[in-house]
Amino acid sequence: MSETPQGASETGPADGALNEFVEIVKTVVYALAIALFLRILFFQPFTIPSASMEPNLYEGDYVIVSKFSYGYSRHSIPFSPQLFEGRVMGKVAQRGDIVVFKLPSDNRTDYIKRVVGIGGDRVQMRNGLLYVNDRLIQRLPESPVKSIMPSGEVVDVARFQERLESGKSYDTQDFGPDGAEDNTETFVVPEGYYFMMGDNRDNSSDSRVASGVGMVPAENLVGKAQIVLLSWNPEASIFKPWTWVLDARPSRFFKVLK
Repeated sequence: MSETPQGASETGPADGALNEFVEIVKTVVYALAIALFLRILFFQPFTIPSASMEPNLYEGDYVIVSKFSYGYSRHSIPFSPQLFEGRVMGKVAQRGDIVVFKLPSDNRTDYIKRVVGIGGDRVQMRNGLLYVNDRLIQRLPESPVKSIMPSGEVVDVARFQERLESGKSYDTQDFGPDGAEDNTETFVVPEGYYFMMGDNRDNSSDSRVASGVGMVPAENLVGKAQIVLLSWNPEASIFKPWTWVLDARPSRFFKVLK
């Protein structure tokens, strides 16, 4: 007759299955905790849902945002819990940065735009041209591109390179100088706030529209968009595996944003 060695315990199949289940649960919990830690402190992915940032970001782009670029606020944490106010280790966003932020009107919806004005700046659009502190932002024409309108009509869209005083440059799109927000009042940006605009100037609800975005508090910044990691055409679907290849846009993979 076999004997159980002294100090050992007898375990049946049920106990072994339970222990294995507990280990699996612990592994999943640890993995989720690590992922949450990285998501809060370092990087977070976002999918671009609209054309408001063309020609630099397209609908279907999958971008990575650095959470540490501007420090941390309650919006750095999923669901924006009311744990504290303001920013910890806060840093000022710079004109020209592409930023993900929480929409001020609901503090819940993620938006992505470019910073064009910081606290104390005067921002105005005149005939489709951007003025910051009464100085015209230099704009150089580039080759126009074709764009499909919601009606299905294909039109030529003007493209320009804007260059800030800091030397930072980026491309913009413009349907003409007579858009709804091409002539505005002079906006004075309060301290601790930012003025945001989309690069697709006539197809963006941004800080020019008080009922759209308005001025964005520094607390609402989530992070700085750094790179387009992957990209698919809007027709791609997770439920249609063949579109993962057919609708991929590899030319946009690993595109560093500026």
